[in-house]
Amino acid sequence: MKDQTLYKEIQVFLKSDKQRKSEKLTPAQCSSITYMLQMSEEVLDELDLKKYNTSEEVRRRLIPAVSNCRKVLLAGCNLSRHSCEIVVSALQSLNSPLRELDLSNNDLQDTGVKMLSDALKSTNCKLEILRLSGCMVTEVGCCYLASALRSTSHLKELDLSYNCPGESGVKLLTERLSDPNCTLEKLRYVRLKFGMV
Repeated sequence: MKDQTLYKEIQVFLKSDKQRKSEKLTPAQCSSITYMLQMSEEVLDELDLKKYNTSEEVRRRLIPAVSNCRKVLLAGCNLSRHSCEIVVSALQSLNSPLRELDLSNNDLQDTGVKMLSDALKSTNCKLEILRLSGCMVTEVGCCYLASALRSTSHLKELDLSYNCPGESGVKLLTERLSDPNCTLEKLRYVRLKFGMV
């Protein structure tokens, strides 16, 4: 346990974009990186799964590290339900450092959005930016988010572009913008059938 060699190697690896792109990670290395990030006293500024050169399946081993990151980019990572549950758990954890989360282009659908909305209601959640572009969100998902926006006092930016919110979903969310008690400052959506709003 006193051997710091692996720890130092991982630190160097994490700080080098060039190394991350060129070296293919093994499942064991991904697990080690995740463990080190979770145990670190320092919060990681950004975790972008696409920067790690490995298979999609192995890359998922890095997801638990979201619990100790400020900004997490999981766009287009084909997240499983289990992966979503890990992210939701991180959002609700005590002293959660997560401030920005990009889940764009994952097939979350309304069930995934409900899990996220429930997490947003947690007093521990301090998320300020949430990107859900192209996540198959419908009017139902917008209802969940609107409900969360009545409870949360931290979310400032919400990206729902390239979803299917419907007229009622758009109305619910835009009404939140006009509520003086709501901290949401920016709402972005591009309805698939109706063009940009």
